[in-house]
Amino acid sequence: MRHGKYRFIIGFLAVPVALYVVLVISPFVQDFQISMTDWSGLTPERNWVGFDNYQKIIHNDLFWKALWHNVLLLLIVPVVTLALGLFFAFMLNVGGRRRGSASVAGVRGAGFYKIVFFFPQVLSVTVIAVLWQQIYNPDPDDGLFNSLLGKAGLGLLQQTWLGDPNLALACIMAVMVWANVGFYVVLFSAGMSSIPAEIYEAALLDGAARGTTFFRITLPLLRDTVATGWVYMGIIAMDGFALVQLMSVNNGGPNEATDVVPLLLYKTAFRDNSQYGMAAAMGVAMLIVTLVFAVLTLRLSRRERIEF
Repeated sequence: MRHGKYRFIIGFLAVPVALYVVLVISPFVQDFQISMTDWSGLTPERNWVGFDNYQKIIHNDLFWKALWHNVLLLLIVPVVTLALGLFFAFMLNVGGRRRGSASVAGVRGAGFYKIVFFFPQVLSVTVIAVLWQQIYNPDPDDGLFNSLLGKAGLGLLQQTWLGDPNLALACIMAVMVWANVGFYVVLFSAGMSSIPAEIYEAALLDGAARGTTFFRITLPLLRDTVATGWVYMGIIAMDGFALVQLMSVNNGGPNEATDVVPLLLYKTAFRDNSQYGMAAAMGVAMLIVTLVFAVLTLRLSRRERIEF
């Protein structure tokens, strides 16, 4: 009977595990194998070069510059996105005026605001990139930002935005935050709605302010959700390929000011003499950095589970 139970479990797991190995694990293994060759991707010949590709990227200044941009994205975008998501979710669900006997209440029209916040999620990356390219357009007649600054009498603050090496990466970061914050507003709102109102009532009876209830009640009870969101946002920040490619000047410009590792990988594989081996080595390096980030995040967020 015991063996029959295990056969039943294995029967359910065999197909999903096999698909996971073939579709997820196998490409990583193949990528590592390609990184040990000088394959161009255009010919069947593959010469084994060992760790030469890794030595090349270690001495490649463009790689380290692109990796530094990924680190900036990793340090800034998740923090800003999750902070704004928590703030807006808290305001929508707990920040309204008390009505009747309710101890806590959301703002009026909270459901509508959630739809508005979530709206960027239904747009494709291409639409988002084109939309914000027009907003950042340096032409005072066509670009929204420069047009508003000009009409407000702040023409001296008009910028080339995506054409300025000092501003381009920050502009793309802002778009990444805008495109993702709505999802976390909805996610955190769902988590907050599951917190019993009695906990807030007890805190308010003790004289706790809303800021105190956020840091002492809401945030600790949402810690697992925040940790999961942090990992997802970290993965998005480590990628950044689509927005950077579509929005930046000359694929990572100006002067490589917005280049990121995935985009450099793409250019190495498909533009710079089709160096598939070196591109694969960059992919392995990015995988390692992403795994380290995920492990550290989950380790630091580990704690005893709070039951409520």
